[in-house]
Amino acid sequence: MLQGRRLSGIEWEQLFDSIDLSESVKLLEPMYHKLDEELKPCFLYMSFLKENAIMREEKLEHIWATSGLDTHRKGFLGEGPCAGLVKESIIEVVHEFPFELEVKKCSRNPVLHMLAIKRAEEEIGFEILRSNGNNLPSQNPRHRVIQCGREIFNHSNNQDRHLASLIFHGGGRYLDDVSPSYWESFELLKILGMEGFGVKTLPETIGILSGLMYLGLRNNYIQEILRSLEGLKRLDVLDIALNFMVEVPDIIKEMCSLCHLYMSDVICRKPLKIDSLQDLKTLAYISIHDWTYEGSNLETMTRLQKLGIEEVDENSDVGKLFSSLAKLGNLRDLILRGFRFRSMPCLDEIRVLEKLDTSADNFPYIKYMALVNTCLDEDPMPILEKLPCLRRLKLQNAYTGREMVISDRGFFRLQILHMELWNLRKIQVGEDAMWSLGQLNINCPHLETLPEELMKKLNKFKMVIVTSRI
Repeated sequence: MLQGRRLSGIEWEQLFDSIDLSESVKLLEPMYHKLDEELKPCFLYMSFLKENAIMREEKLEHIWATSGLDTHRKGFLGEGPCAGLVKESIIEVVHEFPFELEVKKCSRNPVLHMLAIKRAEEEIGFEILRSNGNNLPSQNPRHRVIQCGREIFNHSNNQDRHLASLIFHGGGRYLDDVSPSYWESFELLKILGMEGFGVKTLPETIGILSGLMYLGLRNNYIQEILRSLEGLKRLDVLDIALNFMVEVPDIIKEMCSLCHLYMSDVICRKPLKIDSLQDLKTLAYISIHDWTYEGSNLETMTRLQKLGIEEVDENSDVGKLFSSLAKLGNLRDLILRGFRFRSMPCLDEIRVLEKLDTSADNFPYIKYMALVNTCLDEDPMPILEKLPCLRRLKLQNAYTGREMVISDRGFFRLQILHMELWNLRKIQVGEDAMWSLGQLNINCPHLETLPEELMKKLNKFKMVIVTSRI
């Protein structure tokens, strides 16, 4: 029997190839019924995503939370719904130990995707509309996916006023054919997703969706974020990342309910002034110039947990940056990205985070740090190894030197170390350094040998990846 045990990728392929799809879906029905009652709706809302999509855990959690599900429930291994779905063989983890903000990625078999659609149609008012006209519209649907092809989409807005979720898949040409009044019918819309849809221009009238809580615009060709979006006062998640050089006006400060903001390589004519967003938990990424502009009141952002800073170079005021971070008591994840491979100033100023009282309420308990393209001239390890709570460290083009030294008992709590350093030739590791290390990933083509202290730990590592001449 398939239910009751975890299936491997090969077993899924064998199941997929052995019988037709409808029979496969029917065969897996018991798998759905055996799910924990709190996992069933999580499974149903995964029908929003594309069939073969690599899913980001953070996106799933945002969709679940916006739909009213409890994403803070601690299930399998105390890690929440995604881990529970992994245990039940519903999803598979693509990268077990990710680095960028610790975001997990997962995938799902196409048969399970079909099962999710079938059950969602029956239980939560879900429908899929296709531009080829092969549609069976639901009565008063609550959630809709629109799959667009080359055909002109004939749309009626008679049933739009009941929708809580609207997701677009395919090509963004569909939006060129709809009138501005199209958006006026979505009175109850909470989720609007256009990720990877090929959007170039946003309709002005999106700004009238006053109840919108999730706006996903990642990976498009948008050139400008419209000022009308400042009317989205209930927006909880705004994702405009991977829209290269998109211009963002100074409207973010007006989105007073914003908790998660994703963007990168944006153009800002004026500083964003995000210090007014006191509920913000995730900010990735923001230019160091926008973060440290004169007059900012960053100590009010006490809920911030994940922060990515970009455009760091030799002229950046890293002293002001690290002083501001010392005031963020809930900060857990920190990423610094260099600008065009220019050398970042040395990390001496980060010592302000070493000297803080770890028992104080306002101590930034930084567990994960990444330095990407910072091209430091000085070895960062003597400073980073003293961060008292650091668990995971990523160094990618972070240091241009040839030698690296880790002191005795340095990085005592570090669990994962990932290094991609082109020039590195030698690592010196002191006695009892990296005592808690469980995973080591090294991609250093010119590294001559691994130090003895690391060699001793090889047998206890869960995974060791070494790409070099050693």
